[in-house]
Amino acid sequence: MTAILGISAFYHDSAAALVVDGRIVAAAQEERFTRIKHDPAFPTLAVEYCLREANVDASQLDFVAFYDKPLLKFERLLESYLGNAPRGFASFCKAMPVWLKDKLYTPSALRKGLGGKYTKRFIFTEHHQSHAASAFYPSPFDEAAIITLDGVGEWATGTIGVGRGNTVTLLKEMRFPHSLGLLYSAFTYYTGFKVNSGEYKLMGLAPYGEPKYVDLIYKHLIDLKPDGSFRMDQSYFNYAAGLTMTNAKFDALFGGPARAPEANLTQREMDIAASIQVVTEEIMLRTARHARELTGCKNLVLAGGVALNCVGNGKILREGIFDDLWIQPAAGDAGGSLGAALYVWHQLLGNARTPDPGDAQQASLLGPVFAGDQAKAALDELGAKYEQMRDDDDLARRVAQLLEQGKVVGWMNGRMEFGPRALGARSIIGDARSNAMQSVMNLKIKFRESFRPFAPAVLKSHVHEYFEMKPGQDSPYMLLVAPVKQDKRSPEAQGSEKLWGIEKLKLSRSVVPAITHVDYSARVQTVDPRRHGAYCKLIEAFRDRTGCPVIINTSFNVRSEPIVCTPQDAYRCFMATGMDALVVDRFVMLKDEQPEAGKVDAQAYLAKFKLD
Repeated sequence: MTAILGISAFYHDSAAALVVDGRIVAAAQEERFTRIKHDPAFPTLAVEYCLREANVDASQLDFVAFYDKPLLKFERLLESYLGNAPRGFASFCKAMPVWLKDKLYTPSALRKGLGGKYTKRFIFTEHHQSHAASAFYPSPFDEAAIITLDGVGEWATGTIGVGRGNTVTLLKEMRFPHSLGLLYSAFTYYTGFKVNSGEYKLMGLAPYGEPKYVDLIYKHLIDLKPDGSFRMDQSYFNYAAGLTMTNAKFDALFGGPARAPEANLTQREMDIAASIQVVTEEIMLRTARHARELTGCKNLVLAGGVALNCVGNGKILREGIFDDLWIQPAAGDAGGSLGAALYVWHQLLGNARTPDPGDAQQASLLGPVFAGDQAKAALDELGAKYEQMRDDDDLARRVAQLLEQGKVVGWMNGRMEFGPRALGARSIIGDARSNAMQSVMNLKIKFRESFRPFAPAVLKSHVHEYFEMKPGQDSPYMLLVAPVKQDKRSPEAQGSEKLWGIEKLKLSRSVVPAITHVDYSARVQTVDPRRHGAYCKLIEAFRDRTGCPVIINTSFNVRSEPIVCTPQDAYRCFMATGMDALVVDRFVMLKDEQPEAGKVDAQAYLAKFKLD
């Protein structure tokens, strides 16, 4: 047996992944255990979980792989500060103590984090090698073009490569400070959202605006080439050496200062969001076309934070540049832990690879499970009042009934998801046919902005009936956006182009309005029996009751809280929000039957989390 532990840590969203004889055994983000959003600390609890899942001790590990090269990253940091001196001195003073304390001595920090039990050598893969490996090795393809795009690793900000058999080769790279991830993050910052966590809000805001600033971006900010590479005019940005993403020159270009966090959104922010989204999609499309020309491959795999831009991913697929594509569901830094481990197994150790036609990611359900007596004991300790279902069929029928009645249900069943998306193991679910459900769930349950769209979970066998997708097309990781089919759209929504901004929310756009965004798009998750078990049975039961094979699926958390991990996390979130029912394994709880002692003050609950 060869056990390889992959680790990402110390920067953003720490995680651990364990690969045993080439098989992905476990993977999880540290935030799920510590309850600190995007926790960057050494993933102590995630490592403990992974080792426990495989029943191995740290001393029994054969290799420990880290997802980037800290010394190269430090070199880039120093060169950037020296190149911008004396500007950036404040940022330098803030960054150096952290580097000199922990990051520069990563091997010592790793050894300490593993309790001194691991005495063999550490392997450091380059950041974008880790991303590329995480994209290709679990994919269903024997050969594929690889694109990785993010903020920055050591020096690279984006790469094009190729995967064949058991090897990954990077062919081209774009280097810091020119970066699609940092460009998008600059606009995230400017529109008042938090960098490294608010980018998906910017993407969700884009359909409310008009892309009025596209020409301005091309004229002043970036010089875009036909192959998707570009150079950024750094005189408008401050991230290379400062404490902010943009500067006064950027403010002047867009007619005023950055929106303050939590301030009201205006049409300007919506138009800016629409504009940078159009530019991002064009860069992604040009990069994809160049990757096809460069590699000759008919399939594409994607990773890196930009690969979470599911609107851009959908555009690549619909353009027909590649026959098929696969996106790493943990596309950001967390997924680098998995990529590093797989890179060691295949690339460094030379082990053969046989692609799984459905992919080797196991629906990304790689976290801990709480079932049976363990779940019951946790609920009893909480004093919860529950009904225990006999089997998954009974559970599906009972929850489908609740959804049909308009109830919002917290659903915790099976192994926790790895990556930022809830995929039917730690989800809040509801009836997609409801006109009011989007606002109700956003404001009363998620405590977040009303404009935020919800994703549909749809039976894979019916996906082509509701969305502009091929029959049986796979999208199990909620990383593709597709238009709602014309025959499912509402005639009364015609003329909505006359409305502006948040006014667009007032119209019902389809027969499943709660998951139809204002531009008639939806971020689709396909659900099938092979991957999703009880979750699939639930949607089938809902279809049998209502004729609709689509439900709402959003992550089981409130704004700024990590997705729930344990029954205790789930129950506390349930009791602090407007959820009507909670499912933990096969135990069903109704809000109005719970003891008063279990009630949680929503404001006190929210106060624990820093708003992003």
